[in-house]
Amino acid sequence: MNSQVTAADGTHLRRALELAERGRGRVSPNPLVGAVVVRDGKVIGEGFHAELGGLHAERVALEDCRERGEDPAGATMCVTLEPCAHQGRQPPCTEAILEAGIARVVIASEDPTEKASGRGPGILRDGGVEVAFAAGAEASAARLLNQSFRKHARTGLPLVTLKMAMSLDGQTSTAPGDSRWISGELSRAMVQRWRADSDAIAVGIGTVFADDPLLTVRQASARQPVRIVFDAQARLPLDSRLLASLDQSPVLVVTAPGADPGRVRALEAAAAEILVAGGSTRAERVEAALADLGRRDVTSLFLEGGRTLASAFVAAEQIDVSHTFIAPLLLGSSDIGSVTPGPGRLTALESSAESVGEDTLITARYKEW
Repeated sequence: MNSQVTAADGTHLRRALELAERGRGRVSPNPLVGAVVVRDGKVIGEGFHAELGGLHAERVALEDCRERGEDPAGATMCVTLEPCAHQGRQPPCTEAILEAGIARVVIASEDPTEKASGRGPGILRDGGVEVAFAAGAEASAARLLNQSFRKHARTGLPLVTLKMAMSLDGQTSTAPGDSRWISGELSRAMVQRWRADSDAIAVGIGTVFADDPLLTVRQASARQPVRIVFDAQARLPLDSRLLASLDQSPVLVVTAPGADPGRVRALEAAAAEILVAGGSTRAERVEAALADLGRRDVTSLFLEGGRTLASAFVAAEQIDVSHTFIAPLLLGSSDIGSVTPGPGRLTALESSAESVGEDTLITARYKEW
């Protein structure tokens, strides 16, 4: 049985989307999901998927109904993603929905994974539940909410987000020995939030040589992503801050098959993980590395530098989203870190600009999953 999505359903789906956001940075590789239970126009239960391995949003919302003293039988459930029908870290949500006597389920987006796609709605319909899929703004928002989950489900690859900061004259770094940041304090705080939302952060070996970065999230209780260095010749210094902080999060070094075996063994002895990415070009090695990361359940990769690595990802056509901070600075034409043309070209599907303190942030989306 099918039913129409009403304006009231849209309101409750938007609330479910707000709830789903509360799980950001804590549920990967699972999707962000929120659910709202409504009867006679009154919300009687809410929930969201809060942590990997924890209850799914639908079961949390049903538990909330009971804690409020409300019976969900005959009610409508508005949920951001189709309810699962398979056993995973938690039992199927379809079972809980049917046992609770929910009469109608409104779904904002489908689940593209092979094990789930379409099964949950089919089981609910077979059990006498009316099922409706939203369209328009709520459906689009639900898909955008889970772009990393959707890309990984469809391709086996992580969603790649590129972050850059540059001056008005196109410089992406300052002169050697100059410790000044290009972007402002508010922009850097935003980058910390993006790091916390990502499964992994990647830089090139040139960035390590120049900056000796730590690449951790500077937020209390934040999940620390895997730190990745694209380092074809295994030159990562054994005294780098990355290797000195392995107690905070793992370091994975992406090397080429021809990397010096002695240096590889030294990195392994220092407890770095090694990923050997084959291919005759940087773009091919990028593709091989992403495939390996996907098999490790890395669904989102935050690319922080530098320009050589960014060019390789563009050449491989493996940038999904970019965030570029433009700072109100002129740094001269030293070419220390200027943006230079390279192979490949990506055209944005959509872009937007906003002010972040004194900087301008340009966000572009190149693919939608």
